[in-house]
Amino acid sequence: MFAYGDHRLRPHIAITRVLASDDGPRQLVAELDTHLATLYPPEQNFLTPIAALAQPGVAFLVAHIEGELAGCGAVVEQDAGYGELKRIYVRPAFRGLGVGRRLVAALEQAALERGLPHLKLETGIYQPEAIALYQRCGYTHCSRFGDYPDSASSVFMHKPLTADLASTAR
Repeated sequence: MFAYGDHRLRPHIAITRVLASDDGPRQLVAELDTHLATLYPPEQNFLTPIAALAQPGVAFLVAHIEGELAGCGAVVEQDAGYGELKRIYVRPAFRGLGVGRRLVAALEQAALERGLPHLKLETGIYQPEAIALYQRCGYTHCSRFGDYPDSASSVFMHKPLTADLASTAR
């Protein structure tokens, strides 16, 4: 596995669009599921299955550093006219290198290209690093949306998109 000892150095992060059903995305989503299962009971894990991420209206992106799979994320176009960030995950060995920020920026760009005016997301209270990332990228807290049940462990956030905002997370 990749080891980047000096976090002051920024490696080249390549972000590409792939099929969610490919082996790499499946592996990353499985790792994320395993991690989330340690944080939340099943009834508080609102996991989008990989098959749903392989549908039209979904942009699934992966990040590579020096050829190694570092992370992933998706933006799902919702019928209500917004995009929802899903399955954002960065492998532990690649955290602190800007992968999450780059993924969010690329997902915002994908949403803009689809004409989506804003993005929303649901994350959990036991993921402070994720919440901090989204806040650094300009997301603010909002009320529950979509078909999420009322859950004390959920945190809902959103961000309006404009052509100049998508670049702020880079």
